[in-house]
Amino acid sequence: MTQISSKGIQDSLVQEAIFAASAAVHQVLSGAWDENSIEPGGLISTSRVINLMNNDCDEKTKRRPGHINQTRHRRCLDDNTTTALNTAGGTTDDLNDEAKAISSSIYSSFTSAADGYKQDFNSTITVENLAAVAGAKLITVNISLSSGAKPVTVLRAYSYNIGEISYHRQSY
Repeated sequence: MTQISSKGIQDSLVQEAIFAASAAVHQVLSGAWDENSIEPGGLISTSRVINLMNNDCDEKTKRRPGHINQTRHRRCLDDNTTTALNTAGGTTDDLNDEAKAISSSIYSSFTSAADGYKQDFNSTITVENLAAVAGAKLITVNISLSSGAKPVTVLRAYSYNIGEISYHRQSY
């Protein structure tokens, strides 16, 4: 009976580890795409600017494919700077920094007794730029047993720097 209970607890912990990995993916995706996505003097999200540095910004509209061509929406610029405007050491201001900030231990066993939690789980989050697709990042959350490299689950998500969403507006 004790073995069945222990197995049930262990399976529940694996499910909780998967939910924790899902939450980590969503936390990473909620951040700014890169350091160039934020205008340092901007007070609201609609003042955000993408500094492209690759001639992908329309000189007339200051928009790129995927942007909404209306006021109070994202703009782009292409000033050929080599460093981001707000690249501050230690500041969490893009997807890569978010991933580093939340990689941690998920569950730790506080007892070595047979009836305690059997495994400790760790999460490792990586964000990598995809060379084959411009403006795309792959986010990988790896939940593993702390006793070794055996993965419990791996969740992957893609993030694309294509623009923004907006509600449809129409005057009557």
